[in-house]
Amino acid sequence: MMGHFSIVAAGLALVSVVHGQCGSGTPDATVDGAEGAYTATKGSEQVYSGSNYYQAIQSALDSIESGQRVAVLASGSIGTSSVSISSGKIFEGCGTIDVGNRAAHGAIESLGTTDVQIPYLSMTGNPYFGLWFYGVTNLALGEINMNLSGGLGIRFERDEASNSNVSMDTITVTGAGSHAVETWNIDGLTIGSVIARDVGECGLLLQTTTNAQVGLVDGDNVAAGNGYTPNVFVDKVVSRGGGRGVFCVSQSGGAVIGEVDLADNGNNAILIENCYGVEISSGTVEGGGEVRISARTEFDNTRDISITLTVNSNSVLESPCGENISWAISGDATQNIC
Repeated sequence: MMGHFSIVAAGLALVSVVHGQCGSGTPDATVDGAEGAYTATKGSEQVYSGSNYYQAIQSALDSIESGQRVAVLASGSIGTSSVSISSGKIFEGCGTIDVGNRAAHGAIESLGTTDVQIPYLSMTGNPYFGLWFYGVTNLALGEINMNLSGGLGIRFERDEASNSNVSMDTITVTGAGSHAVETWNIDGLTIGSVIARDVGECGLLLQTTTNAQVGLVDGDNVAAGNGYTPNVFVDKVVSRGGGRGVFCVSQSGGAVIGEVDLADNGNNAILIENCYGVEISSGTVEGGGEVRISARTEFDNTRDISITLTVNSNSVLESPCGENISWAISGDATQNIC
């Protein structure tokens, strides 16, 4: 589970997460108001009243118990503060939460928790991490919308406790300076869709992540593994412009992509380098950078790769020759393969 498998581009419905509309029914606590005048209420009890949007949100969260729900109906700015969600709580960000940059922290974070749900979230701003997690079990993210001016969208931390049973419904990230979604150390991941627009690095980057199922990765102007037995399954990857479309590197692998739809990528449309057990079952590549299998000398050679594609206005290169490489290329691309 070394290296990483990246889908540099931006499904499976998670019905346990999404219930009706944001704030519907009777939340256990709510945050209301507007800039300069916010109130947090739990039932009939007011737990905060004042000008601090962050304090209103955190007070509402702190007032509820495991299994209860907070709906943030008001919009505002939390500045460089970090909202913390503890185990068993359900957080709905119905208003637009504007955030600042707190180094090495998330604008919203849940650390070492179980059974946290974020069914809805609308975020703007330039965070260090928009959402930050580690040591979580049974985390469910629903409809997450981030219209950012920098930062990284969703991050599962590398050098902290591992995670299990994580689900995401539809993650939409625009304007991140780094990745839209980056995972580390997850066993059991289900993603419906990642939609990335104008992000600086990957739409979806999976690292030391096993038993993963991804419905759709859809990227426009994005930059630009795991296991040898296939355990990362992606239904479809769509990428336009940006950098690489699909990139597998540095002793990663174990991935099956059902279909790709790649066009005009600025770097390699597909680069598979020192990876093992990767299958791209179908799809098209139109123009853009070369489709290539390669290898660096510091790792074992690329092996056990199967690629079936229609490639037009482009080229296909295998250099150096891999081991047990299966190509089925149609279209007008030039081919220099072993």
